[in-house]
Amino acid sequence: MQIAITGRNLEITEALRRYAEEKVARLQRFVDQITSVHVILIIEKYRQIAEITLRIRDLTIRGEESSDDLYCAIDLVADKIERQIVRYKEKIVEHAGRGPARSRGRGEIPEGEAEPFSGDGPRIVKTKRFAMKPLSPGEAALQMNLLGHNFFVFRNARTEEVNVLYRRHDGDYGLIEPEN
Repeated sequence: MQIAITGRNLEITEALRRYAEEKVARLQRFVDQITSVHVILIIEKYRQIAEITLRIRDLTIRGEESSDDLYCAIDLVADKIERQIVRYKEKIVEHAGRGPARSRGRGEIPEGEAEPFSGDGPRIVKTKRFAMKPLSPGEAALQMNLLGHNFFVFRNARTEEVNVLYRRHDGDYGLIEPEN
């Protein structure tokens, strides 16, 4: 397992590095196929944030928590990731024989290459590219929840068309399918 720890607006001390590595190492008792972990520790004006992005085979699990204390934020995000792993494993058992949802590789537009929509209006500042493997809407919902996003773009395994799954304000999901 590869562990990368990044600090934003702070210098990573050896004690902080060891603490984060210990918390991440505890996650291996729940799942042993962890390939890489990226821990980002951020200090902002009035809060301290810990983010963990975990790769399990082809699945990505991400969590973010903030607190007044960086060590507390690390504890909170590690607990959050632990709950997501347990939920993921329960879903696999429920769908016995079916593989987990797949994650996607990402690419971004460099900051200087932002594209305006028109004139001085909003700009496209980030673009993500990813391989879309066929998923069922249920698997897409699982992946969306594990990533903590409000929407998810995927290729529908049944129709082979690109669909968008989104979380509605009432907590349910909506599915956008292209019209023929």
